[in-house]
Amino acid sequence: MSEKDRLKWNRKYEEQSELLKSRAPCRLVEEFYSYAVGSTALDLASGAGRNTIFLAQKGFCVDAVDISWVALEALKGRVESKCVNIIEADLDDFTPPYGRYDLVVMTNFLDRSLMKRVADSLKPEALFIVETYMEHENNEKPDSNPNYLLKEGELKDFFGSSFEILEYREFWNDSDELYRMRKQGVVVRKRQS
Repeated sequence: MSEKDRLKWNRKYEEQSELLKSRAPCRLVEEFYSYAVGSTALDLASGAGRNTIFLAQKGFCVDAVDISWVALEALKGRVESKCVNIIEADLDDFTPPYGRYDLVVMTNFLDRSLMKRVADSLKPEALFIVETYMEHENNEKPDSNPNYLLKEGELKDFFGSSFEILEYREFWNDSDELYRMRKQGVVVRKRQS
C-alpha cells in the first residue's frame, strides 16, 4: 500500500462510521481461538478491532496492525486490556517477527504475499485463521477488484504440507456487512518441523 491507500482507508472509515461500530468477532476466530497453544496473537488488517478485542478478553496479548489511524484510534478507545499493542503499518511491507505468535488472524483483507510471509514466520503449532471475500456470481458489490477476491477453493490449496487444515468453509458474509458477498475461511495449524 502507499500513502494513497492510507488516505483511502482513513476516508472510508470517516465516511462510513458503521465500520467503526462494535461487532462480534468473526465466527472462525470465535470457534477456534481456544485451539491456540499459547497466548500471543496478531490481528492483521485489524480495522476497529472486533477480533483484537475478543482475543484480549480471552487472555491473549494481541498486536493489532492496520494502515488506518482512524480505525486504530477507534480501537484504542475500546481497548481495556494492557495486552493490546496497536501498530500502524503498511501491510505491503509488514513481516511479523519470526516465531513470535501462537495465533494469527486476517479477516476481510487479502494479500497473498503477506499470507506467505506470515506462514513462513509462524512458530510450530501456531494457528493461522484467514477469512475473506471470494469471487461469486451473486456477489452484490459489482466493483470488487478481482485481485482482492479469492478463487473458489483457493484457501484450501494455499497452504502446503507444513500446515494441517483444521477447518475450511465457503459461506455468505454476515448480514451487518454493507454488501452480500461470498467468503472463504480456513483455520490451519503449522506442523512441527
